Amino acid sequence: MTVFFTVLAGIIHFYIFCLESLLWGRPKTNRTFGMSAETAEQNRLFAFNQGFYNLFLGIGAVAGVVVGLDNGIGKTLVVYSLVCMLLAAVVLIFSNRKLLRPALIQGLPPLLGLIFLVLQ
Repeated sequence: MTVFFTVLAGIIHFYIFCLESLLWGRPKTNRTFGMSAETAEQNRLFAFNQGFYNLFLGIGAVAGVVVGLDNGIGKTLVVYSLVCMLLAAVVLIFSNRKLLRPALIQGLPPLLGLIFLVLQ
């Protein structure tokens, strides 16, 4: 289950990268983030940069699984990536309670991955 939730978290963060860095400013993406085209344009560079943070976290999680959880390097990559994802979700919740749903989407798979890792 650790591998499943870790890879799921990686996929979610890759999807967020796509939204923020590749699809930013498109009408559907604007609706997803609840912003106007003008606001999206004003935030384009910020979103582009933020998307790469999400990409790198997703890569770290999946790379850790590929290296192997029985390997110290793989386990470290997974733990570090999942903890960062989880803490980012916590920050999102505390920054705006209305963002609970996206925070759960972003943070629940890493939390479950960490729980199953501890239980292994």
